[in-house]
Amino acid sequence: MGVTRRGALTGLAGLAGLASGCDRDRPQRPEDIDAEISLSSERVGHALRDGARVEPGADAWTDVPLLIIGAGVAGLACAWRLRRASFNDFRVVELEATPGGTARSGESAVSKHPWGAHYVNAPSAQHASMVALLNEVGALDGVDAQGDPQVHEAAAVRDPESRIFRAGRWYEGLYLNAGESPEDVRQRLAFEAELSRLAALRDGRGRRAFTVPVSQCSDDPDLIALDREPFSAWLDRKGFTGERLRWLCDYACRDDFGATPDRVSAWAGLFYFLARRTGQGEDTRPVITWPEGNGRLVSHLAAGLGERLQTGVAVADIEPSMEPGGVARVRALDLRGDSARAVGFRARQVVVAAPVAFTRFMLRPWRETRPAFASAFESAPWCVAQLELRHRPGGRGFPRAWDNVAWGSRSLGYIVATHQRGPDFGPDVWTWYEALADDPPRRARERLLSWTAADLRDRVLADLRPVHPDIDQAVTRMRFARHGHAMVHPAPGLMWGGARAAAAQAVGNVRLAHTDLSGMALFEEAFDHGLRAAEQALAAMGLPAPGGFG
Repeated sequence: MGVTRRGALTGLAGLAGLASGCDRDRPQRPEDIDAEISLSSERVGHALRDGARVEPGADAWTDVPLLIIGAGVAGLACAWRLRRASFNDFRVVELEATPGGTARSGESAVSKHPWGAHYVNAPSAQHASMVALLNEVGALDGVDAQGDPQVHEAAAVRDPESRIFRAGRWYEGLYLNAGESPEDVRQRLAFEAELSRLAALRDGRGRRAFTVPVSQCSDDPDLIALDREPFSAWLDRKGFTGERLRWLCDYACRDDFGATPDRVSAWAGLFYFLARRTGQGEDTRPVITWPEGNGRLVSHLAAGLGERLQTGVAVADIEPSMEPGGVARVRALDLRGDSARAVGFRARQVVVAAPVAFTRFMLRPWRETRPAFASAFESAPWCVAQLELRHRPGGRGFPRAWDNVAWGSRSLGYIVATHQRGPDFGPDVWTWYEALADDPPRRARERLLSWTAADLRDRVLADLRPVHPDIDQAVTRMRFARHGHAMVHPAPGLMWGGARAAAAQAVGNVRLAHTDLSGMALFEEAFDHGLRAAEQALAAMGLPAPGGFG
């Protein structure tokens, strides 16, 4: 459950810390900290949701063979696959000012930093498309004895990877071994044995029970039955009731699903612990990251799109064609410039790389007759904060790590953007995360959208003061992102109850590509759906994509 250290700490950049150390005694009130909500586009999205419609003039229409709606990871992956197939006659439109969705990144005077998703795990050799992408960005370096890719030193998360705070000090890892009782140890070992058993399972077709992407998981009836009960009920049934183990499982569900164990299925909860293992008794595949997190991959996928990528375009209506070879009509608002302008696109194929929650308002047939499966998809809201610090707050116990979590906090702690670069002193940038998991998603979104920048500032500082009492004096600037639909919430029944398969069906010449279709809001899942949609769209136009990613 702990983390193996791969290297010694470095810190010759401490001279920078000496220059800023004189600031530590300068009194600063919380209201003196510069705070601003930087990412929040719900006003336009809600206007379209609530019925705002547009009709472009005759001269405002553009003809394009293939239109991708959404420049998150799925949309960018779709474009990447098209370009690899030497098909370049497409357009990507995106509501936000920058591509990437919850994987986008930012930059301060100190460091680049993530605005959301901040890592991927090294893929196995079988996930050839991810291997190809990571090779393109220089994140891999040869293969190991089993033939699986090895992570390049520059992209491997630097040690120490993670730590947890409890009772006044920091400890290594995300499971609190210190102070375990004999019963804690027994339950931890029994839980690990159960995970090891499940990791070794293979069905009649040789498929693993849990792997990334979900499309490669086994659909054996005995395994998918786990989707019918909450993870908390499964833990109770197995006798996994210890405080430490249950804390870890609660953290896992908040981290990957934005929900508590009673609101996600046992299948989903086990997926968190097993999908990135390579086999029985083996460790999770290594973590790959950069200072800007998955923004590094977003930048690579978006590079070279040029005018084919149009940001600031809010799609209001998607009218598919149900006739073979027909043309879909997409109506939108171009928000660039001083005033919004109605524009339209006529496309032979449309890929909608957006959550089901958005698509059901954009896609005309779904808007007119809401499909029964749509209610199965709920999106968990997240708050993300960027903290710029003049110096790095101290703490007792295990040294600062890349991932820093506090026992008992409702947040998910913070990631240190400068950790990969090496210096352990001086100015810093932290990315702090909170999944609003304790309320139903709709209520949680209402709370999130009601908070001002001052409310969010006070919320973050209150969360960090128990672990860093001097945090008020260290922070100089705070920026916030409100992600109302940050990740799909895999409630019992979503993974294998039929809703995902139904949502993945094309509506005429329109098809979906989003992590909702996996039930898991992971980079690898978005990537997988983007590739699938690209290949299906090409096939529909009579242009099959070349196979292989070598």
